[in-house]
Amino acid sequence: MTTLPYVEPWLCGTHAEVPAVGRAVLHALDLALDDLTKWTAGLADAEVHEHPLGLSSIAFHLRHIARSTDRILTYAEGMQLSPEQLTALKAEQSSPSASEPESLAVLLAEVETSFSNAGERIRVLATADLATFRGVGRKQLPTSIGGALIHVADHTQRHVGQVVTTAKVIKALRS
Repeated sequence: MTTLPYVEPWLCGTHAEVPAVGRAVLHALDLALDDLTKWTAGLADAEVHEHPLGLSSIAFHLRHIARSTDRILTYAEGMQLSPEQLTALKAEQSSPSASEPESLAVLLAEVETSFSNAGERIRVLATADLATFRGVGRKQLPTSIGGALIHVADHTQRHVGQVVTTAKVIKALRS
């Protein structure tokens, strides 16, 4: 049986109905989920909470990817973070329960749900004037709708890279 080579999401013709910037962000999220699933495959639940060589845990990065996507899109929509989002931000560094940390499946499901929710928000934002001012945080640091959208893709890919690196280190240390 011949297996076709992997084709990255941006080359698959998906999200064609979405304006270019939004489409690129959606493709970045699609690629992120593909990479996260591929590179964490075979890791034990306990391994995703390890800090090999002092690196941040994969669990942290997965929580951060999911929750930061929501936060950045909230700013893109011209809103401030809710108390629930602020609580989730503070909780990213640690497992909800040290005695029963989240499984890899639960962490990946959080990312998948976040990206699914983000998809509709990105589709709406992509039709707006991308140069529209948006303030980030309490200090209202300046960006735009377009800047926030691009940052969703950029920030997500940075953390995916860290997950891939950490997963490789964990697997190498196993040997």
